[in-house]
Amino acid sequence: MKKIVINGANGYVASNFINELLSENYKVVALARSNKKFTAEERVKAALKEMKDGEAIDFTNLEVHDYSLFEADFALQESELKTIFGGNVDYFHFAASLKFDIKSKEEIFGTNLQGVTNSINTFQKYSAKESRFYFVSTAYSCGRIDEPFKEKFYENAEIDAFRNYYEQSKRYAENVIKDYIDNRGLNACILRLSQVVGNNKTGVTKTDYGIFDFSKRVQNLAKKYPNSVIRLKVDPESTQNLIPIDTAVTYLMSAVKAEQVPVILNLIAKTSVKNKDILGSISSLMPINLVPDLTLEKEQMNSLERIMAIGMSFTGAYIDTNIAFDTTNLDSIVEEEVSEVTAESIHRMLSYFLNSDTDQQVSEIKAAV
Repeated sequence: MKKIVINGANGYVASNFINELLSENYKVVALARSNKKFTAEERVKAALKEMKDGEAIDFTNLEVHDYSLFEADFALQESELKTIFGGNVDYFHFAASLKFDIKSKEEIFGTNLQGVTNSINTFQKYSAKESRFYFVSTAYSCGRIDEPFKEKFYENAEIDAFRNYYEQSKRYAENVIKDYIDNRGLNACILRLSQVVGNNKTGVTKTDYGIFDFSKRVQNLAKKYPNSVIRLKVDPESTQNLIPIDTAVTYLMSAVKAEQVPVILNLIAKTSVKNKDILGSISSLMPINLVPDLTLEKEQMNSLERIMAIGMSFTGAYIDTNIAFDTTNLDSIVEEEVSEVTAESIHRMLSYFLNSDTDQQVSEIKAAV
């Protein structure tokens, strides 16, 4: 059985992916950073346990290395790298900066461009020819597109073609990989992952990104100003493409198991959720009423609405999206049915995230299984 090497191994998607790989007896090599308090191994194992709610995990097939994404050879010994990348390997590059603002531009491009380049160079230096490099990109490298986003390469563009620097950096990184494929013999696949949410079957949600970060901000306001009505400059009929973590893992496992993998896969949800359904769920879970109003202007906002508008500096860029994605390549390698989000399953996820210690959350999860 092939060996799976994963960097950024203590992230949300990566740790769920590793848990599934271990459950199917794959050999997994995790690359992560230590910090002042914990070793890389401690951080990775803690993340894996958190995703399993403390359930016992067999770590026999797990190996963890403390690495540096930006240093030559990952700051590891040559003998160590030959062992890591020896044999038939699938290498998944998850490491990324998820920041988006202009103040973080240097960090964003440093991690998402220079980091990827160093990762490719290290992989090519020590891996066998048949090994594969998987780059985890974003479905939003599409930028401000007004047509279906195909599973193909798109040219680099200036920042006004994107919603933020994160999207732009991922497009640039995809084209770095294209150059390595075309001119340096890299065996690679780009995985364009949409916004990943909780488990669609159980509602268990261990991420605080995107709509969950937004819901937590609303919850904090609801505690201070209960029963408030807050208007948001949001198109109620526009949609969010939200892929359940269990579906994302199924897609990743399909890529591992496929003998031949297309160069680009759009790992997205086939069905989207309307903004009005997300806002309605949040409103039903706390003493606050969120009202979408696309005509709302800044000068019309009250103090609470201005606070929310500032807090939506990232999510606000996606208030009017209805992006269509091509999945021809993805469909060619996925052999099992996957779970798609609904307004009801997103409600369960939000309930879990916002009320993780309540009896209501426990009963809702049991009812969903």
